[in-house]
Amino acid sequence: QVQLMESGGGLVQSGGSLRLSCAASGSIFSINRMGWYRQAPGKERELVAGITSSGRINYADSVKGRFTISRDNAKNTVYLQMNSLKPEDTAVYYCNTAVALYYGSDYENYWGQGTQVTVSS
Repeated sequence: QVQLMESGGGLVQSGGSLRLSCAASGSIFSINRMGWYRQAPGKERELVAGITSSGRINYADSVKGRFTISRDNAKNTVYLQMNSLKPEDTAVYYCNTAVALYYGSDYENYWGQGTQVTVSS
């Protein structure tokens, strides 16, 4: 099994910054894609940013230039640096990873428990 431990959420004023972390642990052979999603009340879950094992990155248009995703492959950890936060960034942020449990296995999708980010105006 794979566990994802998220940290770094909280309450911040508009214009402030937060850094989210997500560490994957357990029976892991390889991790392909890692990413962050968010879900605001009454809205669907949406992709915020993703990064592949080779370092290819994509961002939602709404966060480009403000958020930066990175990963430490040695620690199986993905980060999301969020700057210039806006009230509309308020949501529960979820870590998502694609993990192969052993050599030759398919990659399986795992989700973190979510961490609340609240941006006050």
